[in-house]
Amino acid sequence: MSNNAEIEMELESAIEWLTRQGHHVIQTPSSHWYDIGPRIYQAFPYHKLITPSYDEILKLFKQSKAIAIRYSTPLSASEGQLSYHVIYDRNQYELGDLRSKSRNHVNAGLKYASYEPISLERLSKEGWAVREETLIRQGRTGAETRSFWETLCLSAEGLPCFEAWGAIHDGTLVAALLACTIGDTVSIYYQQSRTNHQKYGINNALTYVLTHEVLQRKGINCVFYGLHSLDAPSSVDEYKFRMSYKAKPVRQRVVFNPFIKPLIQPVTHTLLKFFTRIVPTNTQIPKAEGMVRFYLQGKKSIPEQEWPNVLKNQEEIILASAG
Repeated sequence: MSNNAEIEMELESAIEWLTRQGHHVIQTPSSHWYDIGPRIYQAFPYHKLITPSYDEILKLFKQSKAIAIRYSTPLSASEGQLSYHVIYDRNQYELGDLRSKSRNHVNAGLKYASYEPISLERLSKEGWAVREETLIRQGRTGAETRSFWETLCLSAEGLPCFEAWGAIHDGTLVAALLACTIGDTVSIYYQQSRTNHQKYGINNALTYVLTHEVLQRKGINCVFYGLHSLDAPSSVDEYKFRMSYKAKPVRQRVVFNPFIKPLIQPVTHTLLKFFTRIVPTNTQIPKAEGMVRFYLQGKKSIPEQEWPNVLKNQEEIILASAG
């Protein structure tokens, strides 16, 4: 089987995972798109940089009836919020590649638990308690349900591009992740841990074991660890950077449906920020605020935008790439 055929099979498996969960998936010339939220479509796979044409975007809006779409695009694109992907793209990942503090955490974690592939069924059942505690720590209580989590995990059964890994302490699952391989990239989609076990370095060790292992596989050149979030604080990604992952500069573009675009103004953003403060338990308002913020910032040139702190030390490279 050719490499292109393998990639296509992996992509089809990942799309099947979304479809099994009940997502509506649309294919356009540049990408696949799925309804990540009510009438909000996200390009997939997340790590791919695309440059859809104006006509392609209009057709997507017509076909999906979406309010807005979101995708990652190169720095040279004419619009988009200066953003980043969290990646590791060196050809090896050893303990010596980590900072001393992170290395100590990994060593502690390796002594505390064993790290191994686990079944998707175990991830779906035992993993819910692990996931729920992670959501509580993140201030996202109620953002997901047990049934949502079980469907998400079990929808990957039988699909060769997916794998689950766990940290096992005294027979108990104390940390876990779900990863997906498409082409030369392994993406970590979900990672979670039990709160009372975090101090033993289980997250660090799980990240290390997975990254170390997959980079030894033939044809794997990159581990993708997530997009710059619309609404999460920057501290969410600090752990990943301490584990020697890096911020790859990109532009994230949010496009609103032409019918509602006239309503997306700075005053709209101000109102959404206000409602975020007075209704802190609503998980959708912060995401809407982030979509509007990314859209408004993305209309500006890169030098005029508010830069993520993690990219400020790459100013010369970013401005040269942006043209």
